[in-house]
Amino acid sequence: MTSNDWKEVQLKDVILFNPRESIKKGTMAKKISMDKLAPYQKKITGFEYAEFKSGTKFKNGDTLLARITPCLENGKTAQVDILDDNEIGFGSTEFIVMREISGISDNDFIYYLAISDDFRNIAIKSMTGTSGRQRVQMDVLEQTKLLIPPLREQKAIANILSTLDEKIETNNQINEKLEEMAQALFKHWFVDFKFPNENGEPYKSSGGEMVDSELGMIPKGWKIVTLEDLTSKFTTGLNPRKNFVLGKGENYYVTIKNMGNNQIYLDDKCDKIDNDAIKKINKRSDLKKGDLLFSGIGTIGRVYLIDETPENWNISESIFTLRSSKLITSEILYLLLLSEQLQGYAQQLASGSVQKGVRMRDLKAYKLAIPSNCLIEKFTELIRPLIRKNKYLEKENKRLKAIRDTLLPKLMSGEIRVPLDDEVLSGQS
Repeated sequence: MTSNDWKEVQLKDVILFNPRESIKKGTMAKKISMDKLAPYQKKITGFEYAEFKSGTKFKNGDTLLARITPCLENGKTAQVDILDDNEIGFGSTEFIVMREISGISDNDFIYYLAISDDFRNIAIKSMTGTSGRQRVQMDVLEQTKLLIPPLREQKAIANILSTLDEKIETNNQINEKLEEMAQALFKHWFVDFKFPNENGEPYKSSGGEMVDSELGMIPKGWKIVTLEDLTSKFTTGLNPRKNFVLGKGENYYVTIKNMGNNQIYLDDKCDKIDNDAIKKINKRSDLKKGDLLFSGIGTIGRVYLIDETPENWNISESIFTLRSSKLITSEILYLLLLSEQLQGYAQQLASGSVQKGVRMRDLKAYKLAIPSNCLIEKFTELIRPLIRKNKYLEKENKRLKAIRDTLLPKLMSGEIRVPLDDEVLSGQS
């Protein structure tokens, strides 16, 4: 097969940019904010109901492309799927909405086009504006010429890539349930004090002895500690402006944009520290398997439990690194950092004029009650399988994403052609 049937066209001839839709001002409607788009993830992570005053408008199937720095560079592009039939939603004015043209293009293909390097490089180069507030010029995108396959082949390409993304999303949904279960168990034991007593009954509700403490009533035998007591290491990372210049090499510079809850994104798009520069700096990262990362500036409270051997990772100043002490296990420390109580504490103490951050000393001072080593071990045995399953699915998703990202440029350029039989296109017509 050849790509002779592919045509070079202006994108405005195959994509509707910011299509016109109507929502009456003052109407309550589903709103998608920028923080509901995860890096390099097709699925939108949530929405809220809000009064419509202004913003971009869209419907199911539309692609939302972040047009402002650094959101575009960070990979924030997603496809809308949270609306009902014929429902119109709205969102950030920093979205560009992209929609198929009936009989000419396909919504799924448009999404994959929008995350392809060719398209993204054009979008990023078109950015204008003051430092830190640069935006994509939509007219540049509209007039850009690219080779586009016929509609039937668009659907076949999108079907292959969508199958991979659907498996990734299924794994994400399973992981959400696993996290909910682990968090519910943590609250049951460490907040509600309903851990099983010697008879297997919930301690507090079965009349277990409680004693007064500075945090209120706690089980007898438990003690009050700080987060600092629970760590043998508690550091922040490096500031490139003070320590080194970002460049190219094998040394990742891990920032908040590279992490989500229980996810880390390290690839060729990540910032790197030059090989020569890495020799000149004090490598404070010193990461080990079982360490935890906690985002402390900007998007506060993202948590990642390192389950691999972190080679060539260097952590930015916006992230804290924690290592569990002998008083606790890394699994429990992970759930503690994700807990509603600690997350609320960190948000409450965050300060800053440009972007908020929580100070290390404040985070270290967080207090909680912990039980004896026996209960620590029992709880760890209970939750470890949940966390291991979660990590296994994470690794599977990384493999699936690697396959998708390898296929994407080859399919979008026509280097790899796809069969156009009815089986491949089932459900896509």
